Amino acid sequence: MSSQDFQEAVVDEDDFAVTWELIPGRGAKEPQQDEVFEDATTAAEGDIVDAVSLTDNPGGTPALSADYLGMKLKERGIEPLVHFTTKDKNRNQIEALLHALEREDISNILVMSGDHQGPAFEGQGKAVYDLDPVQMLDFVSELNDGYEFDDAYGRHNELNETNFFPGAVVSPFKRLEAELIPQYWKLEMKVEKGAEFIIPQVGFDARKFHELIQYIDEKDLDVPVIGNLYVLDSGSARAMNENRIPGAIVTDELREEIEAEQDGDDPHQAMIERAAKMYAIMKGMGFAGVHVGGHRADYEDVEYIIERGEELESEWEDLVSEFEYPMEDGFYYYERDPETGLNAESHAPLPENPSQGLKYRGFKVAHEVMFEPDGALFGPMRYTAKKVDDTWMEGPYEGFERVAKTISNDCQECGNCALFDMAYLCPMSQCPKNERNGPCGGSYDGYCEVYPEQDECVYVRAYRKLKADSGVEKAREKLRETYIPPPDWDLEGTSSWINYYLGKDYAGKRAGNQVAEE
Repeated sequence: MSSQDFQEAVVDEDDFAVTWELIPGRGAKEPQQDEVFEDATTAAEGDIVDAVSLTDNPGGTPALSADYLGMKLKERGIEPLVHFTTKDKNRNQIEALLHALEREDISNILVMSGDHQGPAFEGQGKAVYDLDPVQMLDFVSELNDGYEFDDAYGRHNELNETNFFPGAVVSPFKRLEAELIPQYWKLEMKVEKGAEFIIPQVGFDARKFHELIQYIDEKDLDVPVIGNLYVLDSGSARAMNENRIPGAIVTDELREEIEAEQDGDDPHQAMIERAAKMYAIMKGMGFAGVHVGGHRADYEDVEYIIERGEELESEWEDLVSEFEYPMEDGFYYYERDPETGLNAESHAPLPENPSQGLKYRGFKVAHEVMFEPDGALFGPMRYTAKKVDDTWMEGPYEGFERVAKTISNDCQECGNCALFDMAYLCPMSQCPKNERNGPCGGSYDGYCEVYPEQDECVYVRAYRKLKADSGVEKAREKLRETYIPPPDWDLEGTSSWINYYLGKDYAGKRAGNQVAEE
């Protein structure tokens, strides 16, 4: 296989790409790693798999690194699709690993934030999340264009253009309006910043498969979608149903069906037959390929799924009724088409009618008075910031700000405040993944992946406050149209008020705040 086979299969409308997910697991020379190499070799000898998809510390626990594995498997003649998560790496390490992949002619990467940290040496590892997936896609695009930078000595440099083919993920399987719509807005941002293909999260609702394709067509995103075809066994069905695999959705009804099959004549055959039907539906809907995963699926199963799926493709519309697994009171972006069981072209009514809340209204008034150029206190605050900057007064000034913002927003003193664009909510303290450009895919029923049934997702809260303020368009302006760059950690521990008024941080620069040289 050439390094472009996977990319060609994805973008060629006459082809249908197939990836097969392999999970290396923890350790170096345990049986699970040997099995990955054996499976990859088998796939390389066959002619149905365009790339093997390699997970990056799935479940938030350490595993044989996906980038190393991709390099070794490429030597065996199979094209890798390397999952590249941002959860364990700062931006220097991200860049270093990307250079290594480019050096080894590995182009295909799937960019995502990844599962939050789990158990590691002497307890849970520290989350990093220096870049969110939107920011990383922006960086990869710059690398592809020939990244320019000034080094520590002030010299200007330009790197050779890279050849990455970056993909991104999205989770359409959300129950609430306030969960789903920001997911789609973040998808738009990912495509805008350079995602060249999309793979959705695991789910089994055909109407949601269709919703994603329909949304992409409506918004003219012009990006191919590879369907997530998970070969569902009873153990995985139970784990997903109990929300132990963040973002993957198995309803009670589907779990009961899977468990009932265990008493049948051939549970394994039922499992791969279901997957073959999903293949047929996805191909019939217009997906660009399938991403085959599942702990119980071996290469022979993948072969069967594809061969049987091809046989069933012509009758895919008749199979849709077998994949009606809506979440209870779940929100769909489009009205249901009763004839097909899929979606009509008309948008569904937006059911949520949230309120702003007293705290939000207070912050809004304070913002308009202090931070808008025509606000009564903008001039005095800007003047004060200029006088305090780089003097002995800066410490007490920053201390006062710290106390005020810690009480109101549990401020983390990043010095790059995003409150203006997040409905006055802090993504650094109120999102465990520090997502600054939209929600991760792990929320469930509106709650955070890391703190289920305890803390609502910060983007659910932000969407509702902004919608209550000025409608969905106001929410879209902030959560979709506004790109927030990664924090400049040189500003950590400094006053975000000074940084804003003097144009040191992204918000101040965007507002055009500058202090003329005296």
